[in-house]
Amino acid sequence: MTEPRSAGGPAEPILQFFAWSHLPPGLAAVSAPFGQLAERLVLEVPRNPERTAALRKLLEAKDAAVRAAVWVDEGGSK
Repeated sequence: MTEPRSAGGPAEPILQFFAWSHLPPGLAAVSAPFGQLAERLVLEVPRNPERTAALRKLLEAKDAAVRAAVWVDEGGSK
């Protein structure tokens, strides 16, 4: 798996928030599919307000999934 990047065309700054190489392996496994989909959207979908909305919502979903993976309930268990 590789980090998200903008290939050709103008850079897409939001892709920086989809990076996963800094994460521990378990969290990287949760985060990586979101980064890969974000990169695919940038490569295959024309830049417009709806693509931006899709990327922002995907980022929100990725963040929620990572938080879910580290969730500890009030009793201290995962």
